[in-house]
Amino acid sequence: MSILAITSGLYSNAGKTVTMLSEKLNSKLLTDSDILEKTHQIHNIKPQTLQKVIESRPIAFNDFTHEKEKCIALIKRTMSDYVLNDDCLFHGILSHLIPRGITHVMRVLIITDKKTRINHGVKHHGLTEKEAIRDIEQADKYAALWSNSIFGKKAWDESLFDIVIPTDKLDPEDSVNLILKQLEKLLSNKENLIKKEIFDFKLTADVDVALSEIGQGLLAKVDDGNVVVTIDKKVMMLTKFQQNIIKAVEELPGVKSVETKIGHNYYKGNIIHNYEFETPLRVLLVDDEKEFVQTLSERLKMRQFSSEIAYNGQEALDFTDQEDTEVMILDLKMPGIDGFEVLKKIKQTKPNIEVIILTGHGTEKDKKTCMDLGAFAYLQKPADIDLITDTMKQAYEKIAARKAH
Repeated sequence: MSILAITSGLYSNAGKTVTMLSEKLNSKLLTDSDILEKTHQIHNIKPQTLQKVIESRPIAFNDFTHEKEKCIALIKRTMSDYVLNDDCLFHGILSHLIPRGITHVMRVLIITDKKTRINHGVKHHGLTEKEAIRDIEQADKYAALWSNSIFGKKAWDESLFDIVIPTDKLDPEDSVNLILKQLEKLLSNKENLIKKEIFDFKLTADVDVALSEIGQGLLAKVDDGNVVVTIDKKVMMLTKFQQNIIKAVEELPGVKSVETKIGHNYYKGNIIHNYEFETPLRVLLVDDEKEFVQTLSERLKMRQFSSEIAYNGQEALDFTDQEDTEVMILDLKMPGIDGFEVLKKIKQTKPNIEVIILTGHGTEKDKKTCMDLGAFAYLQKPADIDLITDTMKQAYEKIAARKAH
């Protein structure tokens, strides 16, 4: 059983080397695109969401939905399923998700200098020099963000790889021979260890999926079915949180024991407000007064409401076109597209979004207009935070009732 994990810089002429290796080893060649597509098919995750994750772009409402963590866990599960059934050659930055504790993985970087990469893009991909530079810089940016998020290191840091192949100095055939020679040494006399490590990888992926339903900042380590989960985040009600972790993990097939421990970033959080209901997960705040709306967002977060911010009407409409939104808190007086127009368009295109008007300039006539257009509630600034959150609670109860039917 062999696992090759190859990372390469865009236009570094890695394609021929990778193809030759796959053929010689009779390994299944899997690119990042293959893994994302399989994850999308199996788990019905939107392709654009998966792409956002590997490009390290922000995911709306992630503090409460944990969508990024779920996506990464499901990608790891897809990879572990492949490893369980085939010899695999992974080509792309997703190969960094293979745990470092798996000792029989050969990690290879195929790279060359930027000038050579630009020339390759021009000569072999029909690009202009400007286009090649743009593509390389964008790809390197995503690779850097990804490796930094996982290891805290640069994309081409040699410590992340067992071997580095400079394509300006080695042709594909020499590169393949060098990699195969190193791989043979790596795999010698490791049959029993390899089986154990593959089992641990598969179980780690399953544990990560279970933990992603609980929250962020949970780090799992698996050794022969024994699971240790490190809590590396702020936590309220630690004992109950630990019980939830143990319950979620111990039900998984293959788990022998579950232990939790505290990480360096753990600290006990203070409960400011405890609602006995499931709070809305996706709230959009729309207001051109930046200081006010940022403060409101922070105060809502302290009360376990996840929110995103739009500073004008057009941003709000663009956001709701791209992201699922349940509740909108909307100011009326804004430059450009005002709150009346936003409310009207939202109710025409996204009628299930409950819109709460929060304005400092409204009149009784404005209130009637908004309610006639379909607003859920009409509040005047300055509104007490408890009044706002109680109104959001009522909006969510309406949403939950609609979903139940």
